[in-house]
Amino acid sequence: MSNVELKDFTSIREVNLLRIKEAKEQGGKVVGVYCTYCPQELILAAGAIPVGLCGTKEEPIAAAEEVLPRNLCPLIKSSYGFAATDTCPFFHFSDVIIGETTCDGKKKMFEIMQEIKPVHVMQLPHLKDSEAGLELWIKELHRLKKFLEEKLEVDIKDEAIWKAIDTVNAETRAAKDICDLNQMDPPPLSGLELLTVTWSRSFTADKNEVTNMLETFKKRLLEKKVNRPRPRARVLLTGCPVGLGTEKVIRITEELGAAVVAMENCSGYKTLELLTSQEFDDPIVALAHKYIEIPCSCMSPNAYRLELIGRMIDDFKADAVIDLTWQACHTYNIEAYAVEKMVKGKGIPYLHLESDYSNSDLESLKIRIEALLEMVTG
Repeated sequence: MSNVELKDFTSIREVNLLRIKEAKEQGGKVVGVYCTYCPQELILAAGAIPVGLCGTKEEPIAAAEEVLPRNLCPLIKSSYGFAATDTCPFFHFSDVIIGETTCDGKKKMFEIMQEIKPVHVMQLPHLKDSEAGLELWIKELHRLKKFLEEKLEVDIKDEAIWKAIDTVNAETRAAKDICDLNQMDPPPLSGLELLTVTWSRSFTADKNEVTNMLETFKKRLLEKKVNRPRPRARVLLTGCPVGLGTEKVIRITEELGAAVVAMENCSGYKTLELLTSQEFDDPIVALAHKYIEIPCSCMSPNAYRLELIGRMIDDFKADAVIDLTWQACHTYNIEAYAVEKMVKGKGIPYLHLESDYSNSDLESLKIRIEALLEMVTG
């Protein structure tokens, strides 16, 4: 794997879909995951393949609206629509599904999804800086471990968890290294390229392989001369999850001559500073300490997110911040108030966008993003 290119990440889904199909035919198990709060280390320690499932396409939403309310978050509707129509091959091959209570809409949707496949929902404490919250989360990870053992008919050993922790830590470091390259001026990766790399890695059947891909791709980017022109502005994207299929804000921003140099959201940088520590005797406790720190807007208060965005503005030399909220995502929508105060306190322009998965607002988005860039370049 000495010559990894962007196209190799673009094809990860197709390549690994074939591998997952082959693994299933040989008796392998697949676990579908909807959120970064799910510790993939437990799935790997169970000898199963974790795959990302979050819906990032508009097509299945119409089918979802036959069951779910129309004024629900598009991510939830897309996720359920793929499941209900059996049009997501990764959901199709999943033996069990892991959900979580990051929002009221998702946890109620998972109750309905239970009619399609076995779904385990992790009860997430929303006050992370408390002894009670951590104790609850440790119990939830033990409950998840027991669920995986029962459904997958395995015995998850501590040694296997520690080995998986090393594997996931290595992948996290490699992904962060790729993202950090965009601190360079000009950035070696466009926003769409960065999204392709960071988002696609959740679909791999082999964590060690994707780590090697990331490390090799980093070396390739450092070796080749960056010929990109200096962008009109360096933009930091924050807010709700973005994936291929819902990248319209990134695409418009870059078509207007700016560069999305970093993304703080779940599919980007939000979890990349978090590694599982080896200082604990119990690997479940170690995992709990890591995952409870994820700065999702469901956490209240959520100071780490503001701290992270502030550092990213400095590290990636951002000229402006775009905060994207999908319609009906109340926690990110409300938290936009605090993000705006922090960003403007650093003296750079801020734009809050509320949208859905359709293309009906492309022109209005373009006008608003152009106005933001005018504030930077005059």
